[in-house]
Amino acid sequence: MAKSIEHPSLMEPMLPAQGNRELEDLAVVMIEKSARMAAQLHPLVQVRIGQLVRTMNCYYSNLIEGHNTNPRDIELALKADFSNNPEKRDLQLEAKAHIEVQMLLDQKQNLTDTFSQANIKLVHKEFYARLPESLCWVKNPDTDDTIAIVPGEFRAGDVMVGRHVPPKAANIVAFLERFEQAYNFASLSRIEQIITVAAAHHRLLWIHPFYDGNGRVTRLISHLALRQAGVGNNLWSISRGLARNAQLYKANLDLADGQREGDLDGRGNLSQKQLANFCVFFLQTAIDQIDFMQKLLDTPNLMQRIEYYAHSQIQAKKLPKGSVIVLKEALLHGLVERNSIQNLTGYADRQSRNIVSSLVKAGLLGSDTPYGSLYLCFPQEIVEFYFPQLYPVV
Repeated sequence: MAKSIEHPSLMEPMLPAQGNRELEDLAVVMIEKSARMAAQLHPLVQVRIGQLVRTMNCYYSNLIEGHNTNPRDIELALKADFSNNPEKRDLQLEAKAHIEVQMLLDQKQNLTDTFSQANIKLVHKEFYARLPESLCWVKNPDTDDTIAIVPGEFRAGDVMVGRHVPPKAANIVAFLERFEQAYNFASLSRIEQIITVAAAHHRLLWIHPFYDGNGRVTRLISHLALRQAGVGNNLWSISRGLARNAQLYKANLDLADGQREGDLDGRGNLSQKQLANFCVFFLQTAIDQIDFMQKLLDTPNLMQRIEYYAHSQIQAKKLPKGSVIVLKEALLHGLVERNSIQNLTGYADRQSRNIVSSLVKAGLLGSDTPYGSLYLCFPQEIVEFYFPQLYPVV
């Protein structure tokens, strides 16, 4: 194995050079676009779509690792409906674990410790504690020995990741101390915070603190950090963009692993130019995903797709007449009271109850209690109709 890296100074520079106009402009665009997207939907509808986006985030993050779990199988896993096939079941459990950990992070109120060692360990611990034993082992390529992964514990041995040799196990804590110090949001402007999320994404993968799970942990940390920077929310996912450009993602990570390329490439051990290039790629990918979701969630267009789907189901006699206006009401106002259905549809009580019953049975509406308010639901069966291209067609 090549000589490993032993001192945190060899991880410098931690950020692109100050005054990088391209990165600053990208950060400003992210601020503007994310604010616009969050304002276009009723908050209660955002919550429901956020649940779907968590599933999407999980699907794409695991796909980057070569784990392709069908979105329908992920939905079944969330209902504790697991496959009899052991390998498929394990991937379902992995997906469920990812979604549960993101839910924990989305509920996090204190967003000041995102890049702390404690938080990085916590994300790994919560993820691996939920995995089946079969996914908690890795093979040492040098010895063919299997190594048990302890949830939340840094690796105890040295590793090689492609051409990159991460810091020695004994030095991981020192590197993460520098990582936490360099990426402390308290001393940064909002624009600098956004650029920092991109830089930290690379440097955490570069440190590679765990035997396994570094990619998933890093993307979850980035999700949380984007929230802390005020541009992340539950309506879009960086993982979708990274997965759809997986080769470019990995190529840019690899280039940013490289050493300084001459006197005009900063003053650290690593290439400042390539770190800046990775940050540009990361922020451009984020903006592309915000744009994609903004168009997908544009209320008039989303309403049109919901109407089209409901009309097709009415024509096929799978939904009763009157369903469309109830779904539109739920989209616009977040909740529909059951006692308002008669006024909405103009139908008698019995017909109105039939509409509600049919929509709930179809999974298009949900309620927390048998007689409670109704809200939109997004089962996998309708995702391609409501949200085309959210996932690849399977």
